[in-house]
Amino acid sequence: MTTLPHDRLRAGVGAIEEAMFSAVESRRLYRQVADQMRSLIERGELSPGSRLPAERELAQMLGVSRPTVREALIVLEVEGFVDIRMGSGIYVTVRKRTSADVPPEDFEGPFELLRARAVVECAVAEEAARLARPEHIALMDDNLTQMAAALEDRRLALALDRDFHVIVSAIIANATLNRFIGSIHDMRMTPYFEKLASYFENTETWRAAMEEHRAIRDAIAAGDPVAARAAMRAHLDQSQLRLSESFGEEPSDSTIPAAWRRAGGN
Repeated sequence: MTTLPHDRLRAGVGAIEEAMFSAVESRRLYRQVADQMRSLIERGELSPGSRLPAERELAQMLGVSRPTVREALIVLEVEGFVDIRMGSGIYVTVRKRTSADVPPEDFEGPFELLRARAVVECAVAEEAARLARPEHIALMDDNLTQMAAALEDRRLALALDRDFHVIVSAIIANATLNRFIGSIHDMRMTPYFEKLASYFENTETWRAAMEEHRAIRDAIAAGDPVAARAAMRAHLDQSQLRLSESFGEEPSDSTIPAAWRRAGGN
């Protein structure tokens, strides 16, 4: 098992002609990163058993964010090109790609979905706090009670998580918005999001999410739009951080990227 020399991986920072990687343009960046790395593997320039640099280094070499690199690595792992080993690193594996493994062109990455949710759901929570009635609060309370009993059942916890956000959206009584919130949560049910979540979701992370839901519920029940928006923002920030924990080969990065922070508003 070998580690790739760093001088072979200094892409996007020097002479592009001689670099193994090249900086990518802003169009579904994670797909371009995945395509570039997949091509190197298929050509044998990244040999089986070789360990890739840590995500932070890859991000610097490619000129993209760490979430973009993570989305690309998750795609490659689902396709069978790399093996992510918690506490050890990311290793190149041997396999042949089939067309069925390639994500469709309109496939959104996990962090792309979270950014979209930050834009929409913070505003939804704010408006819900202005419109909530006692029956809405009762629905949120019932959801929280069910979730407290489902923390060890990921599938049920995931469904109840979706339900909570739909309940908040339903307070506004806009069918189009409600359908949108439901559908954006359903987009998490892909092999790529499932693979990423499998590394970091557990009883404790679901417990944390439930308590964040409770803070949203309390702000809405208090009729406080500013607090409701802030509570939803905090929840989605923490969701992003939970999926950004280190794979164990380097220290965790607990910083919310500026672009993500702007997405939910100040």
